[in-house]
Amino acid sequence: MPRTQRNDNFIDKTFTVMADMILKMMPTKQSAKEAFAYYRDGMSAQADGEYAEAMQNYEEALTLEEDPYDKSFILYNMGLIHASNGEHENALDKYEEALELNPRLCQALNNIAVIYHYQGEQAEAAGDSQGATELFDQAATYWMEAIRIAPNNYIEAQNWLKNTGRMKADTFF
Repeated sequence: MPRTQRNDNFIDKTFTVMADMILKMMPTKQSAKEAFAYYRDGMSAQADGEYAEAMQNYEEALTLEEDPYDKSFILYNMGLIHASNGEHENALDKYEEALELNPRLCQALNNIAVIYHYQGEQAEAAGDSQGATELFDQAATYWMEAIRIAPNNYIEAQNWLKNTGRMKADTFF
């Protein structure tokens, strides 16, 4: 039974019925409809912490989906799962793939920066100040791009960039 048929609260069931109706009426190819169904099931599994199931659904959706913009969000969600499992290199790969398809996906830019910042902190704690500086600079590059796209977001990153001298106070204003 598809995950979307297993929802057990009224709101989820109502949303699922409405989404299924809209999906059936949309004048799109069957593969696009199937890709969306797998993507939706992947998001549901991911929300429930069922990461292996979510990844299977996302992989199916990725094989069926043809639209690059939609593929970028599938890849982004796959990156989220890898990151939450501590698989930072795999997460970075998925985020980069998503950005190749959708360069304005500021969430992916932010998440890449977060990983580089975390790795910088780890390097700093290990006494590798040069490695830490390089990782922090990489984080800064990605955060600056994310902030350029969405200047009202990522306030903590903006503060960090200003406090570390990696961004001038008036860069975006």
